[in-house]
Formats: sequence, C-alpha cells, structure tokens
Amino acid sequence: MFDKEAFPMKTIHKFSVGAIVATLMLGGCSSMTPQQNDTAVGAAVGGVAGNVLTGGSTAGTIGGAAVGGIVGHETSKPKQ
Repeated sequence: MFDKEAFPMKTIHKFSVGAIVATLMLGGCSSMTPQQNDTAVGAAVGGVAGNVLTGGSTAGTIGGAAVGGIVGHETSKPKQ
C-alpha cells in the first residue's frame, strides 16, 4: 500500500500515534468556544505535522503547533 522508501514504517507509526493522542485530547473540548476549539485543533494538527515533517525534531513539533494554532485561531475569527 505504501512505498517503503517514501513512507518508512517509523514515520507512519509516529503519525498514527500522534493523530490518536490528538483525537483523545480534543475529546474534552465540548465546553470551548468555536474559536478556542479551532485553535486547539490547529495546534494539535500542526504539532503532528511538524513532528512528522522534521523527523521527530522538538523544534519542528513546537513550531508546527504554534503555526497550526495561529492558523486555527485566525481562520475562525468572525467575518467583518
């Protein structure tokens, strides 16, 4: 299904674990406002993406989470 050279098993495993953890953590977000929820989702997705794209780098994970959180926050702002 996956080309072993393009998607090494370690990368697929990291992405899967990150996605599951993010899903479980965001399960308790029912009392958040839509903007807070979008910010949290953006940060979680950005953190997982940053981790995968940088090969597990801490800086990549933190940077991805920061960028994802900002994007999630800004895209959910009310239109004026």
